[in-house]
Amino acid sequence: MDEDSKPLLGSVPAGEYYTDSLDPKQRRPFHVEPRNIVEDSTAQERVSAEAAVLSSRVHYYSRLTGSSDRLLAPPDHVIPSLEDLYIYSPLGTAFKVQGGDGAARNPSIVTIFAIWNTMMGTSILSIPWGIKQAGFTLGIIIIVLMGLLTLYCCYRVLKSTKSIPYVDTSDWEFPDVCKYYFGAFGKWSSLIFSLVSLVGAMVVYWVLMSNFLFNTGRFIYNYVHNVSSSDTFGTNGTDRVICPYPDVDPHQNSSCPLSYASENGTGHVFDLWWSKTNTIPLYLIVLLLPLLNFRSASFFARFTFLGTISVVYLIFLVTYKAIRLGFHLEFHWLHSSMFFVPEFRSLFVQLSGVLTLAFFIHNCVITLMKSNRHQENNVRDLSLAYLLVGLTYLYVGVLIFAAFPSPPLSKECIEPNFLDNFPSSDVLVFVARTFLLFQMTTVYPLLGYLVRVQLMGQIFGDHYPGFLHVFVLNVLVVGAGVVTAMFYPNIGSIIRYSGAICGLALVFVLPSLIHMVSLRRRGELRWPSALFHGGLMLLGAANLLGQFFM
Repeated sequence: MDEDSKPLLGSVPAGEYYTDSLDPKQRRPFHVEPRNIVEDSTAQERVSAEAAVLSSRVHYYSRLTGSSDRLLAPPDHVIPSLEDLYIYSPLGTAFKVQGGDGAARNPSIVTIFAIWNTMMGTSILSIPWGIKQAGFTLGIIIIVLMGLLTLYCCYRVLKSTKSIPYVDTSDWEFPDVCKYYFGAFGKWSSLIFSLVSLVGAMVVYWVLMSNFLFNTGRFIYNYVHNVSSSDTFGTNGTDRVICPYPDVDPHQNSSCPLSYASENGTGHVFDLWWSKTNTIPLYLIVLLLPLLNFRSASFFARFTFLGTISVVYLIFLVTYKAIRLGFHLEFHWLHSSMFFVPEFRSLFVQLSGVLTLAFFIHNCVITLMKSNRHQENNVRDLSLAYLLVGLTYLYVGVLIFAAFPSPPLSKECIEPNFLDNFPSSDVLVFVARTFLLFQMTTVYPLLGYLVRVQLMGQIFGDHYPGFLHVFVLNVLVVGAGVVTAMFYPNIGSIIRYSGAICGLALVFVLPSLIHMVSLRRRGELRWPSALFHGGLMLLGAANLLGQFFM
């Protein structure tokens, strides 16, 4: 009698199974033809005779499986697939399950472009500068190698949850895996290095927003007052290219010396109040600091599509400029000339630092891949996403480097932000700067929200412990961006330092170490694997140390 009173369906979350003691695969609702499904907003419609028969059949099997004979479980043709879950109402109506996991899953193409869009950030602006620092040929080789190495380490992160036996890791993230293997030290180390990447990105954003706002304001001022800008050093013609700091030492940061003025001709009062390093970083405080104190960042999340549009427009801009300027290449393998850099340079480690952050998605790849509809294709889709990212970096970096007009300008003039090599009067570049400024203004609060959630959640157990706590944190983060934009506005160096620091732990050391520990616990660790993964950890350490000596 107790079995007769059991309901066909238990109270389970939408799109999930529930477990009983006899069937480890768990029962599922019966299947109803789509024409028999009703929505909440429409009039209820009685199910057909076929659906009623199917309901009785499943109900019959359900009662039979209440015995100890598991051979009487419902056959597969009676049980629907995961994507076709329906609830049978006692009133004789079938409702389709809404909001379940099956409905939230994305096809592979969406997952691939989601990863591509997430990885495509400010690093793309520094890729041509990185190729210049490494040399054209060596730069291309390093992009390919770093892409493969970071892909493998990302693959190890993705598989890290699968190597833990007897534990449900379906809702785990990488910090949880680190905590499982290394305790509190592993969790806090992964958290700290993740915060380094986020805060580093926010600092770079502040520098770039100051740059874009300065050039956008200058363009508008010159247009309104009919002022023609005169660059101290640059090419002539409609597609002008400038060298803001022509006498810079290649071993130094080209954006740091501020004694050169790339554009003149505006009014003295305007220059006094509209300065890239003295006033603009302070003006941004009024706009962005209040936005960081919002309790929720859902409003800004609606503008994430602007990132894709920005990258697409940059690709168009690079293609157009390359067609207009043509290619300017000479190959000097070990020695530089007046206008060209050697193909192999000792400064290549600066490019590897930039690429560590450019290919960095390791702290959120598990979350992104959970939404993939076909989990068995995760490795393939991740590889295709990395291939797409690598091709994008190669396309932008190679075209800008090759099209840079040498002579009359030297390749050493390529800036860490390649948009700085175009005058503020360039209309197409003005559109790019304006669009990137708006996009970064909406993304910056999202980054601040992630910093707050990770830090406050760990310390206080609450993402918003109070206005004062959040305000103090935001002041510190904004202060770091303001100070950097005023005294060290070089995004290439900021990206390479932050990339090498967070990459040491989250890209090279922790994924390799976790894999080695997992193999050792299973008794499967062999010396080739230990040698290879130990070499990866040493490579990450060398990548970080090299940033301070090159």
